Amino acid sequence: MKLELIFFSLSFILFFGCGQPKESSSNSSKDSLMQKETVIPSFQQGYATVNGLKMYYEMHGNGQPLVLIHGGGSTINTTFGKILPIFAKTYKVIAVELQAHGRTADRKTPTSFKQDASDIVELLNQLHISKASFLGFSNGGQTAMQLAMSYPEKVNKLILASMFYKRDATPAAFWEGMALARLVDMPQVYKDEFLKVNNDSAALLAMFNRDANRMRAFKDWKNEDLRAITAPTLIVIGDQDLPRPEHAVEMHLLISNSRLAILPGNHGSYMGEIMSSDQTGKVPELFVAMVEEFLSQEISTEN
Repeated sequence: MKLELIFFSLSFILFFGCGQPKESSSNSSKDSLMQKETVIPSFQQGYATVNGLKMYYEMHGNGQPLVLIHGGGSTINTTFGKILPIFAKTYKVIAVELQAHGRTADRKTPTSFKQDASDIVELLNQLHISKASFLGFSNGGQTAMQLAMSYPEKVNKLILASMFYKRDATPAAFWEGMALARLVDMPQVYKDEFLKVNNDSAALLAMFNRDANRMRAFKDWKNEDLRAITAPTLIVIGDQDLPRPEHAVEMHLLISNSRLAILPGNHGSYMGEIMSSDQTGKVPELFVAMVEEFLSQEISTEN
């Protein structure tokens, strides 16, 4: 197996039989329709100094706050570019770029899920957002889970997408490849997207090394950690994902107030992540509708 098929861009991208994004065959009228469908009601972007880090964030739309946390090796656009505009029709979407990713600086210390969670909480404090729902994908899902453990008072509801809490949730080949991974093994689309927003090859390498080292040092969470999560939680996994669907079932059984969805697709394709081979599929719309129903039920019953 080639290294690039093992590493998958530090975002746990393990696409069995999945290629690069396909060019859309839609004509100009379809493109115009898509632009109309994805109009964002309002937009704000900026930087905040959080825990000594200059952190980039965006806010889209209006309504109840929903924080989007990207995967490893990614930016806001690579993970959420397809579904963010849809969420922004209903929610105030706060999208962040974590330490060393995209437009956010590197504080010259190792990354950790605890530190990422602390950074997001400090950002929300500065934005005067006392409580939010969180959608985390892959590494972002691990950060979201850490948020629920460390800052339960900040979490309204939790969506954990394509993440795992134990090493044995993934094929051994993933960890073997991770041990040898180099920047050259990272899919070109991720490198291109990073450089679009931060044209600094040294920063790209620093991000790669931060994420690779974090995954090499990854240690299992304890079952008790998951049992301690009290926030209503939706666990989402693809039926051909990197983590085994059985692992998502294990998480569902441990988190008492949780629901589980197994969708057709691989790592992120069900939400239109940038490596998805079919960029015209309807499953991402199904994913958004499912998440919005989950969130609206919680908001209507608890607020």
